[in-house]
Amino acid sequence: MTRDTLAARASHSLEIKHSRFLAQAASVESPDAALAFLAEVSDPAATHNCWAYRIDAQYRSNDDGELAGTAGRPILAAIDGQGFDRVVVVVTRWYGGIKLGAGGLVRAYGGCAAECLRAAPRAPLVDIAEVTVSIAFDDLGIAHSLLASLGATRLDEQYDADGVRLRVALPADGVDTMRTQLRDATRDRARLTVDSDG
Repeated sequence: MTRDTLAARASHSLEIKHSRFLAQAASVESPDAALAFLAEVSDPAATHNCWAYRIDAQYRSNDDGELAGTAGRPILAAIDGQGFDRVVVVVTRWYGGIKLGAGGLVRAYGGCAAECLRAAPRAPLVDIAEVTVSIAFDDLGIAHSLLASLGATRLDEQYDADGVRLRVALPADGVDTMRTQLRDATRDRARLTVDSDG
């Protein structure tokens, strides 16, 4: 399953029984960034600023004084339901004088967050791997051509008596292709080792 994040910030507002709801969403890379976004967009004059974020396996949600489980969890469910990752959503409510009940709150918070994300511009998340390629001097031109064709980014290049060591970053799903093409192009003289998965 491919995962997406937001290509740009998004927002959506709605009114239910005189209460106004505003969902605001952003792409984030860390819990600290999610909490910074919350601090930035929260309205201290509002009745509630409820929120949730999903960053890979990390997630958190907060009902900010609403009935337990009626705001934060539905916002998180909207993030997951729309297939987003590395996203934070804050739904701010200005109370309009009519109680919505637990079911009404779940529908309002979850629905506002889901509609915000549904209309938001998406960007696919690509897992990046860092690899080291050890090659002979004679194969350097071949290696550079292959790296360019596979969308790899050169991070470092070191020369020693045995040849060249290139550190590169590329989409993780291209590592096996790179290994095969390097082996074939250099008659198995090149060595590729995976340093880390980003």
